[in-house]
Amino acid sequence: MVKGTKRASPGAEEEKDIFEGVEIGDEEAKKLEILQRETARIELSIEREGQKKLIPVFQKRREVVKAIPKFWPVALMRNSLLSFHIQHRADRSALSFLEDLWVEKDPQELRCFKLEFHFKENPYFTNKVLTKEYSYVSPPGAADDKPDENGITEAMVDFSWERDVKINSVKIDWKDAEKALTKLYPRELDPEDTEDIAEPGSFFNFFEHENDPMDIGVTIANDVFAEAIDYFLGNVGGEEIDSDEE
Repeated sequence: MVKGTKRASPGAEEEKDIFEGVEIGDEEAKKLEILQRETARIELSIEREGQKKLIPVFQKRREVVKAIPKFWPVALMRNSLLSFHIQHRADRSALSFLEDLWVEKDPQELRCFKLEFHFKENPYFTNKVLTKEYSYVSPPGAADDKPDENGITEAMVDFSWERDVKINSVKIDWKDAEKALTKLYPRELDPEDTEDIAEPGSFFNFFEHENDPMDIGVTIANDVFAEAIDYFLGNVGGEEIDSDEE
């Protein structure tokens, strides 16, 4: 019996070199860049129109969920990133007094926003509302931009989160030292990289610190707030809530 030789699949040799020698000239690169910017303009336009249509729906939802106990604490806890930051029982207890959460988008730049956490009377702090604002800072020359037919400017296409966004902090008025969660559970930075967090501590550090290295605010504004009903019902996320806590 003659032993056969295994044949390579057709085109195998060509596939090995498919990424080698790929070069484009300046003209082709310019055409690709123009197409990318056109795509970005259309996507921004669609997002702006979508937000306008969603606001009345979110306002209607806001009134409905006020009658549902702990709607927002449960929705937040079912997001994996947020549940990681809401790991202390004291945090969960404090958040159980959260009765409303609202996101106000910046009309000039929709990628910027203000978070509003509305609390009932509670034993932890006197603040009725805790806010976290991601304000838009116009880059040089943005005021001279001429918007296109959809209201999109060059500055919007060139938006940079690091350059164009300023994040604020807010002072929490703790009722007493034994309830001051950010003092009891402080945020600890990575000694080798001060832009990274080694220990998140209390969730409420999110309000008292300007920086947001783990994008908690972005997650709340663009993910949890938009899909709040699905998070509350457990259709997304997947964080289990203990029956005692729920």
